[in-house]
Amino acid sequence: MEKRFIKKSGEELSLLGFGLMRLPLKAGTQEIDKAQALDMVDYARDKGINYFDTAYMYHEGNSESFAGEALSRYDRSSFNLATKMPLMRVKTEADVERIFQEQLKKCRTEYFDYYLLHNINKEHLQVTETFKIYEKLKEKQKQGLIRRLGFSFHDQPELLRQVAQKYDWDFAQIQLNYLDWEQQNAKEQYKILTKNNIPVNIMEPVRGGTLAALCDESTLIFKNANPNVSVASWAIRYAASLDGVQVVLSGMSSMEQMKDNISTMESFKPLSIEEYQVIDKALIAYKTSGSIPCTGCRYCMDCPQGIDIPKALAIYNNYLFNKSRNRPNYNFSFEMEYRVLGEEKQAHHCVQCGECAEKCPQHIDIPHWMTLIDEVHQAQLPKK
Repeated sequence: MEKRFIKKSGEELSLLGFGLMRLPLKAGTQEIDKAQALDMVDYARDKGINYFDTAYMYHEGNSESFAGEALSRYDRSSFNLATKMPLMRVKTEADVERIFQEQLKKCRTEYFDYYLLHNINKEHLQVTETFKIYEKLKEKQKQGLIRRLGFSFHDQPELLRQVAQKYDWDFAQIQLNYLDWEQQNAKEQYKILTKNNIPVNIMEPVRGGTLAALCDESTLIFKNANPNVSVASWAIRYAASLDGVQVVLSGMSSMEQMKDNISTMESFKPLSIEEYQVIDKALIAYKTSGSIPCTGCRYCMDCPQGIDIPKALAIYNNYLFNKSRNRPNYNFSFEMEYRVLGEEKQAHHCVQCGECAEKCPQHIDIPHWMTLIDEVHQAQLPKK
């Protein structure tokens, strides 16, 4: 496993980190399939992964408990555990201490190697300042309860520049991949962090699986360039090829995905100029295919109207792909998938409140897409 040597601490981190956000689920439920997930943790450990990332909100609050169960079977000094202060849940100063103690208990640990202020944006920065959250966590770092203190970020470069300079950070975590390099201005965010000498952890390198299952034309471009590697491996290598990156997190949900990512990092080679050109060509094909850049992170949930927004967007994305490729029965396929979603979770319940769009890290105009999804559905219904 490719490692990154951290000068400040003298330790080595596996370049590939296991993100515990999209663990395998039991069929038809949102419950973690512990048997499969534990096997994946064991395999990751055997192959040299020593960085595991969880959060208070992941898997409806169950990811940290799983991390505690899975990792407590190993020598605590043999792995790095990262979790996050859920700024969206902090309403009083007392919440900071309560949540932190709860996390220690759930994760079955006496300290966190890497601890982040989760998803800093303008609102959450105000919360941080009001309740002196950074100062409280720095005190915990002095007490040895936190080894490295950082933050995760899903906002504009202007705010990132302010946050990077306002506090003393050990690292930062940003969304970066070859689609978001320009689309979400990850390029500028990366430059801000490296200019301020803040080590970078990368999340969403495959954009929630989007860059592992591109449109047919993009997939063909990658396969023609190298038929022996997966489409996802191009995205993983893109993120890992950047200077200043210490960990690339992947929210792997199957052993197949894990083995593929590990094989990429075991024999890691930075991208060549020619390979960057391949990515550029595939990206142009993808951008013209008409898809919605949803990562399936579920930050938009729960919808007050009960709509399953990520699933509705995924179904519509499939429809757009099939339609753009003139695949037979693309309307019928849409209706079949949409019916399985269930009437109570469909887009026609949207009242355009905009609450989901405010939460979306990708800044997707979700109400707009809900309207379009419903229009496609209504067009398929029998005429009265």
